[in-house]
Amino acid sequence: MPSCLHKISINRTKGMNMTKTLAALTLSTALVALAVPAFAQSQGDWTLGIGVGYLDPKSDNGTLAGLDADIDSDTRPIFTAEYFIQDNLGIELLAAVPFKHDITLGGSVDAGSVKHLPPTLSLNYHFPTNSVWKPYVGAGLNYTIFFDEDSPLGDLNVDDSFGVSLQAGLDYMVSEKGAVRLNVRWFDIDSDVTLDGNDIGKAEIDPFLVGLSYVHRF
Repeated sequence: MPSCLHKISINRTKGMNMTKTLAALTLSTALVALAVPAFAQSQGDWTLGIGVGYLDPKSDNGTLAGLDADIDSDTRPIFTAEYFIQDNLGIELLAAVPFKHDITLGGSVDAGSVKHLPPTLSLNYHFPTNSVWKPYVGAGLNYTIFFDEDSPLGDLNVDDSFGVSLQAGLDYMVSEKGAVRLNVRWFDIDSDVTLDGNDIGKAEIDPFLVGLSYVHRF
């Protein structure tokens, strides 16, 4: 049984390539949309969103007891609520159904699984535009709650994490009040890990979340 953990590593190269491609596409399309005339999103408006999110942890984060550790990606329903405190400026809360990640060591050893929730509060700026394409960017704080750790190696515990979050998104208006939203978020997630009560290292996860949602304005 491993007795020490230098780091938990997440290695999903193909998933990361897809995430980076979607992030670049979102940002480039947003820049094109900025060239059109202004249209304000009004103070006092609020929106609700429901969709799916693909959470993809970063790769190359160290080892578990000398073996490469891998925590897989996951896709779950996500929800957003945003209130516009000023024209084009909104405060948004992100919630989700718990994500679950399987952990393997050395590419084949089952090391267990863990669940987490990523509630995130962001301040978003929506660029004013008359186009049906409406880009935005945001920054905020994330509190990641880990629970239901299950490992055949012993009593595994992953501490909750508090860190910054950044995002870029693009809404495509399908009606006066409805939009399809593509967005990419990055989370700074660093968590201390213990096994059978002993400190065994820090997990530096730092995932991307690619979301596709329907958003309705009220």
